Amino acid sequence: MPTLHISAPDNAFAKTVLLPGDPLRAKHIADNYLENVVMVNSVRNNFGYTGLYKGCPVSVMGSGMGMAAIGIYSYELFKFYGVENIIRIGSAGSYTPNLKLMDVVLAKQAYSDSTYALMQNGTSDHILYPSASLNKIILETALSSDIECKQASVLSSDVFYADEEMETWQQLSRRTQTDCVEMEAFALFHNANVLGRQAATLLTISDCFWSEERLSSDQRQIALRKMILLALESVVALSRQP
Repeated sequence: MPTLHISAPDNAFAKTVLLPGDPLRAKHIADNYLENVVMVNSVRNNFGYTGLYKGCPVSVMGSGMGMAAIGIYSYELFKFYGVENIIRIGSAGSYTPNLKLMDVVLAKQAYSDSTYALMQNGTSDHILYPSASLNKIILETALSSDIECKQASVLSSDVFYADEEMETWQQLSRRTQTDCVEMEAFALFHNANVLGRQAATLLTISDCFWSEERLSSDQRQIALRKMILLALESVVALSRQP
């Protein structure tokens, strides 16, 4: 049924949805990787599509930036559209030389100081986890597809531009015991846990705090290709599960 933020009819979404932050990236994936594509949402220009990848139904839609945005879209997809699995595909900033520019990363846990989970249902945990079974499928798919995928602890931050008097990135990394930073995984994992669904987060390292390297907008389009392919191949592997 249509919601406040998604205009799609019932059964418009596949059981597995990929959520990039940028709706134009969702369009890029639909245009370049999927067949028999149908646009199922355009509310607020947050484009959503359903199509086939290697004959397997899959949907892709923008999630917006930050936990409030992905919190809305993932909740509505899980709760009102019968979506069973969501794989976030996004970018992250590396805190450690173990995660280099363009590396593909799978979140093994997400730390956050956000009050998202607390305000949503009283959960006070600062660390939330993805679906173990979905992560396992992604790692197995990475191995069979010859795509290097590194597991890491991620920091989900509410703030992109912090005041200079706040913690440095080194202090943040030490305090939270995290390897990289992004802005959505914690809320996605919380909604999946609350609603009994599966969620995972795949990231591409787009900038490195320790070396001050960063990808340009054009470079990001190329760098994200491995992560997109891994997510799509994982959808196929997931569809074969009993």
